[in-house]
Amino acid sequence: MTARAVSTLDAAPCPCGTGRAFAECCGPYLDGHPAPTAEALMRSRYTAFALAGRHASAANHLWRTWHPSKRPEDVTPDPGQAWEGLVITEVVDGDEDDEAGEVAFTARWRRGRAHGVLTERSFFVRRAGRWVYFDGDVN
Repeated sequence: MTARAVSTLDAAPCPCGTGRAFAECCGPYLDGHPAPTAEALMRSRYTAFALAGRHASAANHLWRTWHPSKRPEDVTPDPGQAWEGLVITEVVDGDEDDEAGEVAFTARWRRGRAHGVLTERSFFVRRAGRWVYFDGDVN
C-alpha cells in the first residue's frame, strides 16, 4: 500500500457514483487496500480510469487488480478519455465469501467532441485472496 497526502479529491464525491466521498469509497482501494467484493473492485477500477492523470496510484491499481494472464503490457489510463458516469446494471455473486463474480455496467465517456457508452459484463476471480479483474464481454 502506498501512503499519500490528503487531497481535495478525498472529500469530493467518488467518481464511481455511490455518492460517498472518494476517501470513504474507492480511495483506499486505489491506495492498495483489497476490495471486499467484485462490485467494489469494479467501481474502484472505473474510478482509476476516471482519475487518469489526477491520482498517482490509478495505473498501479489497474495493474495490481488485473489478472496477470489477461493483463495488457500497458494499463496506463488515457488522460484524454473522460469517464462521466457509471451505472451498475447487474451483480452476480462476487461477495466476500465467493471465489468468482460478474458485474455488468454501463459507463459514459467523452474524448474531445466524441462521446459514447461502454456496456460490459466483467468477470472477476479471487487470486491470493484478493479480487482481480479477469476478463469482460463488451457489447
